[in-house]
Amino acid sequence: MAQAPSPHLPHLPDSPHLAEPAPPTGPRPIEVALLASVFVVAACGLLYELAAGALASYVLGDSVLQFSTIIGTYLFAMGVGSWLSRYFERQLPAHFLRIELMVALIGGLLPATLFLANAYAPGAFRLLLYGMVFMVGMLAGLEIPLVMRILKRNVELKDLVSQVLTFDYLGALVVSMAFPLLLVPHLGLIRTGLLFGVMNAAVALWAVWLFRRELRRLKAHLAACVLVLGILLGALAGAEHITTFAEDKFYQDRIVFSTASPYQRIVVTQGRAGHRLYLNGNLQFAQADEYRYHEALVHPAMAAHGAPKMVAVLGGGDGMAVREILKYPSVESVTLVELDPAMTKIFSENPRLAQLNGQALQNPKVKIVNTDAFGWLQQTTDVFDVIVVDFPDPTNFSIGKLYTNSFYALLDRRLAASGYAVVQTTSPLVARKSYWTVAQTIESVGLSTAPYHAHVPSFGEWGFIVASRRPWRLPDALPADLRFLSADTLPLLFDFPLDMARVPSEVNRLSNQALVHTYEREWGKH
Repeated sequence: MAQAPSPHLPHLPDSPHLAEPAPPTGPRPIEVALLASVFVVAACGLLYELAAGALASYVLGDSVLQFSTIIGTYLFAMGVGSWLSRYFERQLPAHFLRIELMVALIGGLLPATLFLANAYAPGAFRLLLYGMVFMVGMLAGLEIPLVMRILKRNVELKDLVSQVLTFDYLGALVVSMAFPLLLVPHLGLIRTGLLFGVMNAAVALWAVWLFRRELRRLKAHLAACVLVLGILLGALAGAEHITTFAEDKFYQDRIVFSTASPYQRIVVTQGRAGHRLYLNGNLQFAQADEYRYHEALVHPAMAAHGAPKMVAVLGGGDGMAVREILKYPSVESVTLVELDPAMTKIFSENPRLAQLNGQALQNPKVKIVNTDAFGWLQQTTDVFDVIVVDFPDPTNFSIGKLYTNSFYALLDRRLAASGYAVVQTTSPLVARKSYWTVAQTIESVGLSTAPYHAHVPSFGEWGFIVASRRPWRLPDALPADLRFLSADTLPLLFDFPLDMARVPSEVNRLSNQALVHTYEREWGKH
C-alpha cells in the first residue's frame, strides 16, 4: 500500500528533472573571506612579536634572552586569550571585529610607543614592553577561537581545524621571511608596525561588511573602524617625525644619518665633538677621539710585524681600522669582513662619512666581504700577516660566539707563522673579569697574548690583546703621522695598574658562552 504524503510537506515528484539541486560543494565567499582574515591575523600577530623582540634586543641587549622571554610571554598570553574566549557566547562577529581593532591599535603603535618610551621614560620601557606584548598576545589568542566558532556554522570540524591552522601557519611563514629581508630594511620598525596595524584594522572593516546583517550597531562599528584606521594612517604618514622626535631626545646631538638594516639600527649624529656612530643605541666611535682607539687597535700589531703584506679586518665596517692599516707601504691587500652591508655601503658612499675614514673603503687594495666572520674563517684558505678583530662587545650570544675558543682556533689557522692578531676586548677597568676571560680563551688555543689598554675619553679605559704564535715584540718605529701613539709611549700601554690586573677567569666556549653573562653582570653595575 502506498504511503500518503505528509500534509505538512510539499509533495516532491519522483522525476529527477524536477528534484532540488544539490548544495554547492565549494567554499562559500564568507568562508574564503574569514580564512583570508586568519592569514592576515596570524601575519600581524607574529609581526608584532618580532618587532617587540627586535626593539628589546636593541635597547636591552642579549637578543637570545629578549626573544626567548618575549616569545614565552606572547604564547602564554595567547593561552590566556584562548581560555577567555569561552566566555564570549553571543554576537561573535561583533566581538571579533572589536578585538581586531584593539590588536590593530595596540600592535600597530607598539614600536612607536616603545621608541618614545626609551627616549622619554627609559625606566618604564621594560614594563611597557611586556605589558603590550601580553595584551597583543591575549587578543590574538581570542581571535582564532572566535573565527573558528563563526566558521563552524558552515564547515565540518575536521575541515575547519585544518583550514584555519593552515592559513594561520602560512601567515606566520610569510612574515617570518619578510620581516628581516624586506620590512625592516626598507620601512623600519615604526612604519612596519603601523602598516600591519592598518592591515588589522582593514580586516575589522572587512568584517563589518561581511556581517553587516548580524551587527546590531552597524554605524558605531563602522565609525570605530574609520577612527582606528585614521589614527594608524596618520601615524604612518608622520612616522619619520616620530622616529626623529624619539631619536633626537635619545641621542641629544643632531642626527645626520639613520637607517635600519636586518642586523642593527645605525645612527650617525653630529654635535660639538663631531660625528658619533651608534649601533642599536650603543656608541661605537666619536670623531673627537676615535683616533686614539683605532691607533691603539692597529699599530702595536702592524708595526711589530715589520712589513705586513696580507691583512684582514673582521668587523670594523666603518673603515677606520682600514685607514690606519693603509699607512703601511708594505700592505698589498686588505680584506674587510663585515656582516652588515649597510655599514660598508654608507661608509663607502656617503661623502661625509667616507671623509672620516679617508676614503679607505674605496682604495683598490681593499676587498670588502659582507658575511659572517665565523663562517668566513671556516671557508677561506688565505693566510694573513695581521688580522685585526674589531667586533662589538659581547652583549649577546650571536656576538659572543666571536669571542669563543672555537673562533680563536679558526683565527689561529688563518694567521701566518710570524703573524699577529689583535682583538678589541672591552674595558679592563669596568669589565675586568670579562677582559681577562678573553685573554684566557685566546691562550687556551695555544696562542701567546700581550694584553694592553688605552684611555679613550668617550669610553674610558679600553682594552686590547695581541695574539700570536711568537711573543710580541716592541716595534722599533711607528708611522710618522700618528696623533696618539709614539715609540716612547707605546710600552706604557702594556702596564696594568692594580685595579686592572689579571684575575682568575674561565675559558669562553661556544657551548656555554660564560663571557656574555659575565659581561652583562659587570656592565650592569655601571
